[in-house]
Amino acid sequence: MKKILCLLVCVLMLFTLCSCQKAGNTDETPTTDPTTTGGSKPSDPSDPSDPSDPSDPSDPSDPSDPTDPEVPEEPEDPTPKTLLELSQHTYTVYDPENTRGLSTKSYDFSYGVAKDGVPHNQSVLNQQTFDSFANVDALALDTKTQEKIMYLTFDNGYEYQNLTADILDTLKEKNVKVTFFVTLSYVKENSQLVQRMINEGHHVGNHSTTHPNFTTITRTQMAEEIATLDNYLREHFDYSSPYFRFPTGAYSENCLELVTSMGYRSVFWSVAHADWDTANQKGADNAFNTVTSRFHPGAVILLHAVSRDNAEALGRMIDEAHSQGYRFATLDEYNP
Repeated sequence: MKKILCLLVCVLMLFTLCSCQKAGNTDETPTTDPTTTGGSKPSDPSDPSDPSDPSDPSDPSDPSDPTDPEVPEEPEDPTPKTLLELSQHTYTVYDPENTRGLSTKSYDFSYGVAKDGVPHNQSVLNQQTFDSFANVDALALDTKTQEKIMYLTFDNGYEYQNLTADILDTLKEKNVKVTFFVTLSYVKENSQLVQRMINEGHHVGNHSTTHPNFTTITRTQMAEEIATLDNYLREHFDYSSPYFRFPTGAYSENCLELVTSMGYRSVFWSVAHADWDTANQKGADNAFNTVTSRFHPGAVILLHAVSRDNAEALGRMIDEAHSQGYRFATLDEYNP
């Protein structure tokens, strides 16, 4: 009996001891291994492999990662930002059918030969005729100036033996600004020269897209000839100029009015010489003597940039003009 009683006491004491140990473990945090349960391991800022490190470029949750599909793309700004888009200009052709009946009679421009510092009567008549037309802005001779000024211009239909670069060198040396009238093909084939013209402060005038006789095409076609070249200059050079020269010089009242309605001044000339034939150059002295003998106040001088004679004589022409008291003005100084 005593043995049974002792055994019961031992069992009771063992049960009590186990109950106390179980109660003491109820506040412990479980130590679950995240590698086996898919749990989250605490971040260690010193661990370079920590995937939660915000500086880790490979972190798929990094909000700066442009490939994160959860980051919304910035909405596209509909406002044009490029020079190409900003510089485009749309022209409206006023009275495309010429319902007002403006004269379409064609004139081949003639200027006469000036001498002794006096413009030829034909040049004077040209300017009087232009001034008599309503809504026409055209210059052949500056009859308003009281100064000894002249306007130097070049026609550039194509490039020949890189003479335009030589001309630009001389103009830069002499500090003279001029206007180069260019065609679209010239601009496309000689973009560096055109950019240099602009950079060095010269005007790049509009000489049409394809160099047609304007008196033989419609008002709409005339506008397209001017606008196509102008918009190309705007797109590729961020540049536009309000000066136009008729191909071959042929014009009519209808043509002149159309050009003016587009915001352009038509620029003719009162001094020129037969310099355009590259196979018939007569020497720099001939060019110098011919041009300088025709100087007169208010003259608009036309030279072709394909003439080697002009390129070689240009510096002396400028010096001679200065020695006679002339100043070369730019077309934007003309005030009709």
